[in-house]
Amino acid sequence: MIRIDEIYNNTFWPWLCQHRPGVRALMCDPFGRSDPDSVIGYGREDMHEHNYIFFFDQEPIHLNIHMATFDRVRANNADLQDKRPAIGAICTSERDSDNVDTLCAKYGWKSYYYFFHGWAALDWYRGYDKTFLITPPDQRKITKTFVAPNRIIAGERQHRLEMLYHIFKNKLMNNHISCPEVCPAENISILDAVRPLAAKYPDIETVFANTALPMHFRGETDHPMHSCWLSLFDECAESLLYLVTETVATGRRHHLTEKTFKPIAMGMPFVIVGTRGSLEYLRSYGFRTFEDIWDESYDQAEDAVRIERIASLLRSLDELPPEAKQDLFDQAQEVVEHNWNHFYNGGFEAILWTELKDMLNGIEYTS
Repeated sequence: MIRIDEIYNNTFWPWLCQHRPGVRALMCDPFGRSDPDSVIGYGREDMHEHNYIFFFDQEPIHLNIHMATFDRVRANNADLQDKRPAIGAICTSERDSDNVDTLCAKYGWKSYYYFFHGWAALDWYRGYDKTFLITPPDQRKITKTFVAPNRIIAGERQHRLEMLYHIFKNKLMNNHISCPEVCPAENISILDAVRPLAAKYPDIETVFANTALPMHFRGETDHPMHSCWLSLFDECAESLLYLVTETVATGRRHHLTEKTFKPIAMGMPFVIVGTRGSLEYLRSYGFRTFEDIWDESYDQAEDAVRIERIASLLRSLDELPPEAKQDLFDQAQEVVEHNWNHFYNGGFEAILWTELKDMLNGIEYTS
């Protein structure tokens, strides 16, 4: 297993030194930062350097935010351009991405991809299969339809506000939901954050104003960051499914994070609020989804209606009596067990390792 916090210095840089000498490696440090001042690099003093690769693999690409960072990378490697034709490259965690295509066209970069967040999830959630924190599926009594954590809800995460709007408007609050009153990352009130969505949903400000906020999970007094560990064991044990509101949910790109693997590691069915084709993308890594249990056609819906399709699915499930929800949960166990075994017993890791090695072997360079 890769130690995700050491992936650059223990995995990528040693491989580049051995197999692609003369290639500089750049990345953002510490994890989670993506601004120009966070760019650091590894280089060689014992040989001429003539290529570089930028690992922008932790965060999704937002062209309206990150262009200064990409300009910095280009400027930091300007000395290579005058010596001989250099190959610049970017490695991301986005597949089939318009944003990656735009960057490569602008800077003349080659593009490479691997599933960073798959490795992160394997590292962060290791060992939970050897605890007694997670209620076994056959001992769960399903009384709720979904559990839905929400922390960062403004800025580039407005799809979470749109999802919450449908939850509140459809009176689906008899579920396990968290929602801040002020976004902890953007420091903006939720009523201010929803205003840009008023053109699509004219009543959105009223819906949020009439909803008692903040909403907390049991035992919480704020909205702590839970990305790198599992939590909400009691809430999950009572819920039919985990509503995953991913980091990005619009545009042509595939980008899933550790959030998607929380229900898998918790032994739960899930619905993903993500970009178009997110379920298909996840299945390409050997996981299964729940198309035989409920309607998953939302996954191929256009951006403008995908969240509305998800809301319709949640509403129909929420209207079921408790015994019907329990029956659906029981029907889903074959898929749940497959996903849990695939995650914890090496199948997913084997796919990721083959993908990562193929990515490294495909890196082009000039000698």
